[in-house]
Amino acid sequence: MALTEETPAWIVRRLLRAARSATLATSMQGQPFASLVTPASAPDLSLLLFLSDLSEHTRHLRSDPRCALLVTAPAPEANPQTAPRVTVTGLAEATDDPALKARYLAVHPYAALYAGFADFHLWRIKPLNALFVGGFARAVRLKSADLTPDPTVVAAIADAEPAIIAHCNQDHPSALAAIAGEPGDWRMVVADADGCDLALADRVIRIPWAAPVATPGDVRSELVRLTKAAR
Repeated sequence: MALTEETPAWIVRRLLRAARSATLATSMQGQPFASLVTPASAPDLSLLLFLSDLSEHTRHLRSDPRCALLVTAPAPEANPQTAPRVTVTGLAEATDDPALKARYLAVHPYAALYAGFADFHLWRIKPLNALFVGGFARAVRLKSADLTPDPTVVAAIADAEPAIIAHCNQDHPSALAAIAGEPGDWRMVVADADGCDLALADRVIRIPWAAPVATPGDVRSELVRLTKAAR
């Protein structure tokens, strides 16, 4: 099924990709616990967390990897319950994948201050199920298969990502500034099936495509479209 702007799965993918903070729910011996975390997303939409071994939630995950992550968008009205939000459930596992760590740091550059500490590790949560609430009387349950991008597409764009980023940063800095909507030395730091991330110093913003793309050529087409729309 093609994902359009109003398709719940596409809204959720955009929410997760753009999330810079979230609430992590864990448990220890049946006692629920919630904490603030700063997620990023892997190319396959797995959620990445950079956690200290000293944190309460990290101890919980080592004991019981079952967890949930709540991501909330800004509310369009004064009532906070009008905000689109999604709760994702999954299993957390520690990973030492250097590519995923680099991706996390690209989205959260300030984390470089403690990225080398021995007691900090990257964790990955693969979404199993999700509950999207788009506002009053609008709730949709989604499974992993509804959310995650095609693995073939993920691999193809991941292979092309370094060349895409290098080309845009070297040859099209003015286009990136136009897409960002603000002058400055903007750089592309991430590109995937759902959009790209642009950075200006420690500030990083998410730019979604109009719909998920299928090939590296589609990424170029989306960047051309965004540039034309911005000028």
